[in-house]
Amino acid sequence: MPKSTFKYTNNEVTVVWKPDTCIHSRICWTQLREVFDPAKKPWVNMEAATTDAIIEQVKKCPSGALSYFMNASGENSNEQDVQSASASIMNIEIKPNGPILITTDCEITHSDGRKEIKQGTTALCRCGQSSNKPYCDGTHRKVGFEAK
Repeated sequence: MPKSTFKYTNNEVTVVWKPDTCIHSRICWTQLREVFDPAKKPWVNMEAATTDAIIEQVKKCPSGALSYFMNASGENSNEQDVQSASASIMNIEIKPNGPILITTDCEITHSDGRKEIKQGTTALCRCGQSSNKPYCDGTHRKVGFEAK
């Protein structure tokens, strides 16, 4: 079954939303409500903030459900940017009783050898119960995961 993808643009930047990947951390709409408002349809208003503010907020998405590309560069421009920055320092945060957050762009190599570029913040499952492994899907809250 194909996964849903939605695109929203202000003609300078396009935000891509993959709802099947979303872990509902609420970071997008609690920190930039004027753009990301789940009570409205459509829930993304690209005219409500500057392009820079939108990009900075999208980069904070822990699941990668939100990503972006600059319209002038085309849809694959971010992947090239991440690859060229591969020598930069990796930032990793361990959330109490929650996921491992990689707070910089990174490349994930899956067990089958497939590689995937992730932008901004990526949440990796630590409880072992995610149905979207290796990524966190929020199941740790449902199962009462506690780090030892």
